[in-house]
Amino acid sequence: MKNICENFRYVEKVRPYRDLTFKFYADGRLVIIDNVAEEVITPKDLKGDSKDFYVRRRIAFIKNQLAASQLKYA
Repeated sequence: MKNICENFRYVEKVRPYRDLTFKFYADGRLVIIDNVAEEVITPKDLKGDSKDFYVRRRIAFIKNQLAASQLKYA
């Protein structure tokens, strides 16, 4: 299987204004990178608007995966 990935960049709207990159892989893996600190963070490190962004993107990603599976096996 190819290593397909969707990338999203998000800058928090409140302090500390972290610049984050979210990578959603087709196999379900997730990588969140703090671009300023150049380190990988976990979803539990997210707060406020960045956590909301993550949840919305994750739900959209899951819905897309389900729709693709339904088309594949329909």
